[in-house]
Parts: sequence; structure tokens; C-alpha cells
Amino acid sequence: MCFGTFDGLHLGHLSYFKQAKKHGDYLIVIVALDASVLKIKGHKPKFFQTQRLQAVQNCPLVNEARLGQPGDHLAVIRKFKPDVICLGYDQQADVSKLHAKFPNIKIVRLKPYKPKIYKSSLLNRDRTTHNA
Repeated sequence: MCFGTFDGLHLGHLSYFKQAKKHGDYLIVIVALDASVLKIKGHKPKFFQTQRLQAVQNCPLVNEARLGQPGDHLAVIRKFKPDVICLGYDQQADVSKLHAKFPNIKIVRLKPYKPKIYKSSLLNRDRTTHNA
């Protein structure tokens, strides 16, 4: 299982999915809600959550894609009970807290792919948000 905003799929996201697939045989990707992106990143995403979800669902590397849960962001982990959680190199997740709550789930930090080029915040720098 992996998580993200995926505000315009790019080669960095595809690398993230490829790396995550190496840690299991079924990849579930959780796409952040618009409200969660605003809360975490301080700005609205360029694309609506439904558009971002559709793009991830259409990616052949992904077996299943779902929207995150409002409020309790750990609910999807409890629901799907993944064997492995893959985190992006720049995700601000507290790994020690995840280990404490889910001691039987392996947590892996994945490597960046050309982070000075393929990062949504850079690619969307001149962003016009969907509800600006």
C-alpha cells in the first residue's frame, strides 16, 4: 500500500509505484482527499480528487486505487491490512508511530526519482487550482 496526492501523474510517481510493486504482489494506492491536501500542503491540488483517483486507477502498475478517508487517515490501513506500507522519500509520515500502531506491517521508505525534476510541487509551480 502507498499513499499520495498524485496531482498530475509523472515519472516520479511511476517510479514510486514500480518500487512499491517490488514489495508485494498487489498494489493498493490511496489518493489524498482535496481537503487533506489543503491541510497537509497548505494549498489546494491542481486536479480534483476524482480526477487524481481516475488517473491512478488507469495506471497499469496499480491494482486498486481508493480515496483516503476523511478524519482518520489510518482507517484505510486498518481496513485493508497491508503487509507492507511504502512511503515516498519526502512523505512526512512518522514511521515510529506507524510501527507502534501497526507492529506487524513492514514499512519501507522508497527512493526518489530525479526529485529536482519530477516533483508535483515543481511541475505545478504555476498551478491554477480547480477551485481557486
